[in-house]
Amino acid sequence: MANSILFLTLKIFSDTGGIEKVCRIAGKVLTELDAESPGTGVKVFSMYDGSASNDEKYIPAGAFRGFGRNKPAFVLAACRAGIKSRQVIISHINLLLPAFLIKIGSPSTRLILIAHGIEVWQPFSPIKKYMLGKCYQVLAVSNFTKEKMMAVHGIPAHRISVLNNCLDPFLPLPIKSGVKDAGLLRRYGLDSGEPLLLTITRLSFAEQYKGYDQVFRALRKLKDRYPGIRYLLAGKYDVAEKRRIDALVSSLGLEDTVILPGFIPEDELAAHYDMADCYIMPSKKEGFGIVFIEALYYGKPVIAGNRDGSVDALDKGSLGQLVNPDDLEEITTAIKNVLDNKQAHLPNHELVLKKFSYEVYKEKWRLVLGDMVSKAPSPASLRVEEKALFLPESGEL
Repeated sequence: MANSILFLTLKIFSDTGGIEKVCRIAGKVLTELDAESPGTGVKVFSMYDGSASNDEKYIPAGAFRGFGRNKPAFVLAACRAGIKSRQVIISHINLLLPAFLIKIGSPSTRLILIAHGIEVWQPFSPIKKYMLGKCYQVLAVSNFTKEKMMAVHGIPAHRISVLNNCLDPFLPLPIKSGVKDAGLLRRYGLDSGEPLLLTITRLSFAEQYKGYDQVFRALRKLKDRYPGIRYLLAGKYDVAEKRRIDALVSSLGLEDTVILPGFIPEDELAAHYDMADCYIMPSKKEGFGIVFIEALYYGKPVIAGNRDGSVDALDKGSLGQLVNPDDLEEITTAIKNVLDNKQAHLPNHELVLKKFSYEVYKEKWRLVLGDMVSKAPSPASLRVEEKALFLPESGEL
């Protein structure tokens, strides 16, 4: 087949969210593996990005094609390239339609879905579930997402694998100077000796599950014990959520404690992590939580929720504290544990890299793709496998 691997994405360079990070890094892995074995042929198509790769250190220009939000052109090109491909990888469940059309035109093409989080945790319509059944393999970013998909969609365990996200290989190196950035301290009106909690996330009125409301309430309880404590809640926010946060902060008397700086550019990430005494985000709906492993990489104690994919990011608690996101006392105690003995809660850097380095991630992809190529199924065997994937409880189609 002319193009052995086609990677279909929604966005890669036109946004800064977690899924976009995953797509950039996965694209880099796929094109590097292709370069190691010339002739494989990897193409990366993005529905929403512009025509050219914005950053060739991730994906070479020759392998990338953006369609500038032209959905019909994207679907048509995806189908034309997909039927010539041995494997088609889709980065999001919303790309099931072009994948399904490819499968109709080329039954021997294997479809691989990357499943992240809430987008695959709910029941699907019958037609969407049928199209999902055409995927030969699902790569879940966490065990939580794997278990959710098995329970909700009836996917057999052998058809869904866990592929944890990894650290961006171009993440700025840890500073390790022990001296907090004087410019940032002035920007936020901080004293280098004051305890500082940090959260970096998107602040959306429609997605109030990140747990920072609980951190606000914990701060109110901790103010007497740590009078100078501050909380840097960073990330892009919408107007409605900013208004809601401001009202809640005011009602709790935390106007001088909570700081909302907005979006933090990549080149300032290391300095922001370096300032913090603890990274905290007791979320309830994380598919994985790349920010957790970034904080661990920068040597920060981490507090995360124990009811979602955050458990994988903290390696079941070996790399940080997992708390019940609905238990205010548990969250408050976890913060006290860090601030009273930060040294005891520093992450094991060697274990962080062993679990989440780019090199480890790349080797896992090599196994996934190598297994796919080696099996080389016939169209008939694929049809049998697809029927077995989503049988109703009655056993009848």
